[in-house]
Amino acid sequence: MVREKVTVSTRTLQWKCVESRVDNKRLCYGRFILSPLIKGQADTIGIAMRRALLGEIEGTCITRAKSEKIPHEYSTIVGIQESVHEILMNLKEIVLRSNLYGTCGAFICARGPGYVTAQDIISPPSVEIVDNTQHIARLTEPIDLCIGLQIERNRGYRYSIKRPNNFQDGSYPIDAVFMPVRNANHSIHSYGNGNERQEILFLEIWTNGSLTPKEALHEASRNLIDLFIPFLHAEEETLHLEYNRHKGTLPPSYFS
Repeated sequence: MVREKVTVSTRTLQWKCVESRVDNKRLCYGRFILSPLIKGQADTIGIAMRRALLGEIEGTCITRAKSEKIPHEYSTIVGIQESVHEILMNLKEIVLRSNLYGTCGAFICARGPGYVTAQDIISPPSVEIVDNTQHIARLTEPIDLCIGLQIERNRGYRYSIKRPNNFQDGSYPIDAVFMPVRNANHSIHSYGNGNERQEILFLEIWTNGSLTPKEALHEASRNLIDLFIPFLHAEEETLHLEYNRHKGTLPPSYFS
């Protein structure tokens, strides 16, 4: 168990992980608590944390595939069991972990017959494949499958815009789900009576394996803090201006 303390007024807030498990390489679960909170604070924190976990954490995924041998997204290729569309959907599901800034290139070169999986992706050292067993395609004949890939790090969800000129050069955009957090829930337990009533916040986090739930919790917390920092700076600037204004109106006798 890991505990970190933050002193607020006369109360000491404590958080800890009460449950952690790895169901498989692409599904991790963590349950955390924060207490003691006064009435209303647990809901305020829980709602903000859930939104930050689902929308403010960056992830990495494949956003484009290119192959000159592919005539159309819904076509089939002799010697490959899956259609081109099915291969693109399989590429969309590949879970990646990286410290990228922007985009990078990768590629697949495989020879049949046999299965093509995530381990056949050749990527830069900055990109890590979370589950090498993820299926991409099955080659039923002795043919070569070569696909160029674009890998990107971003946040949220981005629907691919399919333009006719994309297909002419064999380039196909892929819907991008950058979110490493699959789901997040919060619940509240209240205890005490009257003015002494307090709350415990429970946070449940499921990730795709590219981040642990604890890493996701830390990153979401940092992102929330970054969003509020401008308000603190604005307050400091206001106080500084107020100080200068009063300082400038001091009577001359003050300096005598």
